[in-house]
Amino acid sequence: MTQIELDTLMKETARDAVQAAKEEFNIELDFSADSIANVDSTIMGFVKNFPSQSLEDKAVFTICNMYGAYLGEVFRSLAGGTWHYDTSTPEAPTILLVVDDKSYAFAGICYEKLVKNPDVSVSSYFSQALGNHTN
Repeated sequence: MTQIELDTLMKETARDAVQAAKEEFNIELDFSADSIANVDSTIMGFVKNFPSQSLEDKAVFTICNMYGAYLGEVFRSLAGGTWHYDTSTPEAPTILLVVDDKSYAFAGICYEKLVKNPDVSVSSYFSQALGNHTN
């Protein structure tokens, strides 16, 4: 996958996240830093409204990647960064956002909230990551 293809994929996937939040939960995501708190609500909305489906493998993959892309695209607009397709683990490739000497697995924090710990704050993770590049 070329960098242009990856960038296009992530932008399109982030737009899918906006559309799904609006259609499923009437939650507005507007690519602003303030909208990041709504990602936490959206992820929990999937768990609440679709309890059995939200933890199926395909749904987990889709939800985490959509909202990970959204987080990353908002982050890129505020602090820059480059998407990186990491194939170092071929059976589980990962898309990371790389900024300077740091990388962020935004889909990973969505997974943590969706599957492992609903108390995890996607918004706090985002804020801490952003703080690494805006102070």
